[in-house]
Amino acid sequence: MRQLNGSDLAGFIKERQAHQVRGLIQAYQIQPRLTIVQTTHMPVIDAYVRLKKAYGADIHVEVDVHIVAQQEALRTIQSLNADPSVHGIIVQLPVAESGQTDELVNAVDPRKDVDGLGLQPAFDPATPMAVNWLLAGYNIDLRQKKIVIVGQGRLVGKPLAHILRNSGLDVQTADRKTQDLSALTRTADVLISATGKPGLIESGMVKPGAVVVDAGTTTESGKIVGDVAGDVRERQDLTITPVKGGVGPLTVCALFENVITAARKTVS
Repeated sequence: MRQLNGSDLAGFIKERQAHQVRGLIQAYQIQPRLTIVQTTHMPVIDAYVRLKKAYGADIHVEVDVHIVAQQEALRTIQSLNADPSVHGIIVQLPVAESGQTDELVNAVDPRKDVDGLGLQPAFDPATPMAVNWLLAGYNIDLRQKKIVIVGQGRLVGKPLAHILRNSGLDVQTADRKTQDLSALTRTADVLISATGKPGLIESGMVKPGAVVVDAGTTTESGKIVGDVAGDVRERQDLTITPVKGGVGPLTVCALFENVITAARKTVS
């Protein structure tokens, strides 16, 4: 088995980003700043927010968290849009009342939409960026490969499929409506799962010698878990992300890459 360890790559990216931030502060007196608008508490959400705050502190990016009632979220976003000291705004998903999700993410100024979720994003979403960085970092050549993405959510699966197809790659997608998921996944040279359904991808669904990227996360018994079942990880013929330290560390890196880029664009 060959592991795709995102933590190893993240260390190099983090060092580069800290250097870039110091340069912005010293040369232009620009302090990159990310704000997170949060309307609900869930273990996985709170864990992600803590990770973002810690990462920001490590590379000298200010991270502010606005915990608000959802009826105040739109007003908060509009205020942050108008604040020139704020370079990136995240609406932490899921929001308390999901029916307002589109309205809130589309309210973010595209120049500050570092999650890339609005109608006219200036940035790619962080997790698709992370998947690309991970595969490139381990020299996984996607040309002439069949790529199957399981899950078509707005955060990962759907934008990742769009990015890869725009690169001219052979991409097929699956979601809850797919009739025979196993038949499709067994054809994949590169299988990427992003559903948030623990253990969905079992060994019998994976082609011999495939590359497997687990980009799905949810909580189970208080722990953050992925889509790939344990029997997949017992196979020695696969190239696969580890249980921890795969896509996740690079997702945080990618988010802050967007924040730094947004801050740099304000240099006149």
